[in-house]
Amino acid sequence: MPKVSAKGQITLPASQREAIGVRPGDEIETFVVDDQINIVKKVTGAAKGMLKNVKVKASISDEQSKESALS
Repeated sequence: MPKVSAKGQITLPASQREAIGVRPGDEIETFVVDDQINIVKKVTGAAKGMLKNVKVKASISDEQSKESALS
């Protein structure tokens, strides 16, 4: 089982890295939902064009928007 280092770092087991296709130098995104840390490999261009018609609502914070999307 991985342990957290003094710098707050963890090493993902090889089987988990292989399962999501993470290789050295890849970028990942992390977020917390219901007390669980989720790790997702970032894929260049994966969301290209998805938000082109979305209008910004300045009265909602980024955090509120993320919580709403994950609910």
